[in-house]
Amino acid sequence: MAQTPQQILAAHLRLHGLKASRQREVIAAIFFAAGGHQSVDDLLQRARRQDPRISQATVYRTMKVLSDCGLAAARHFFDGETRYELSDADGAHHDHLICSGCNHIVEFCDPTIEALQEEVARRHGFVVTHHKMELYGACAACRAAACKDAEEK
Repeated sequence: MAQTPQQILAAHLRLHGLKASRQREVIAAIFFAAGGHQSVDDLLQRARRQDPRISQATVYRTMKVLSDCGLAAARHFFDGETRYELSDADGAHHDHLICSGCNHIVEFCDPTIEALQEEVARRHGFVVTHHKMELYGACAACRAAACKDAEEK
């Protein structure tokens, strides 16, 4: 039977002699429930609704622990802000579309793109061990807003 994220975290904390604090539990629960790509500031804002004493440093430390035990993956997109997402525990790789206007992030997986990358690597004598693909552009909402602004001018 597979362990829950909370069980994995608890085992990691015990193994490394770390405390299972109430604040750490709040932050982890918020992260697991939120999905998507959460910044430390996003998580801090939500966590402080439950406990105003939670500090930014506690969120950073908690996200490091979640990353260390394989539950969270840190992502670094164009704006320099680290965002965390749930790790691909099932091994399902995905890539990202990122809107440069509003920072909206869409995850996608395309077997054709994955196969093409493997073929390109093979032709050049490479064996791919890992990769990330980030495609930057404008989402539909930002493009529509830009068109509306252009029409009003």
